[in-house]
Amino acid sequence: MIIVLKPTATQEEIDHIVQMIEGHGLRTNVSKGENQTIIGVIGDKTKLANTPIASLACVEEVLQVSKPYKLASRDFQPYDTIIEVGGVKIGGGNLAIMAGPCSVESEEQMMIIAEEVKKAGANILRGGAYKPRTSPYAFQGLGEAGLKILRQVGDRFNMPVISEVMDTQDVKKCVKYVDILQIGTRNAQNFALLREVGKTRTPVLLKRGMSQTIEEWLMSAEYIMSEGNKSVILCERGIRTFETATRNTLDILAVPVIKEKTHLPIVVDPSHAAGVWKYVIPMSLAAIVAGADGLEIEVHHDPEKAVSDGAQSLKPHKFATLMAEIKNIAPVIGTGKNL
Repeated sequence: MIIVLKPTATQEEIDHIVQMIEGHGLRTNVSKGENQTIIGVIGDKTKLANTPIASLACVEEVLQVSKPYKLASRDFQPYDTIIEVGGVKIGGGNLAIMAGPCSVESEEQMMIIAEEVKKAGANILRGGAYKPRTSPYAFQGLGEAGLKILRQVGDRFNMPVISEVMDTQDVKKCVKYVDILQIGTRNAQNFALLREVGKTRTPVLLKRGMSQTIEEWLMSAEYIMSEGNKSVILCERGIRTFETATRNTLDILAVPVIKEKTHLPIVVDPSHAAGVWKYVIPMSLAAIVAGADGLEIEVHHDPEKAVSDGAQSLKPHKFATLMAEIKNIAPVIGTGKNL
């Protein structure tokens, strides 16, 4: 249920409605726009059957929501969510460019790459400390030692940092070091993990599951938001199809669809979609033109020696070329005002 209030509604009237609803054991989500306030109601609406909300003088209309996801729905919040992390805004015409290596390998490696991506225009540093790999014998990451390196290098270059968390028992540890928790595609429907990161107030980047529909993806976001964490960033990273020419199939159409269905920001990861570095630049530009709020790109100064995902990593000079093109294109479509 959505309660749309008149523009003249006072804070006292808003508080009264919220208390009335929560007094029946339901939850509320208040969204205040420039001209209108909307109150979303979550829970068994039959408890409000004898409550004359629609007749209140400050109420314009009461609408029923048919979507299974509530908090993530644009019906609940018509204006775009803007998430600010370490001075970097994500959404609302601001572009988040998250760049760095697939895996944190050493402090020296991170220092070299961070300096290059920062110089080119990236505003968030990425790096994996825990690596979910298809083979149990492949490099699994440096763990907490990698998180410490990522934090130190991020501080050195004044960049907020993002890294993946894979296990519920590691969430508190990761929160100590990172500014954004990343949920990878393999954990997109790990509901215990989604609930755990939802209990934090650290922003979460939620990658789309490799076989998830858009509705299933938004329901995963709902798991996080239902625990109180409203700072969710969606990430399209390619889905699994019959096509084998690329690692995954990048669903560019997901960007405008997401923009229509939810107020949450969406970024695109062309590196994991492509699997090959030469496709990363054109797909990055396509994502920006489609309306993405940012990109997550793998960059490595020596990809031939990278311990993971070297084939899809851009060398620093290629990343700089991409950033130059983004800075030319973004203003044309009315975004990238923070670059």
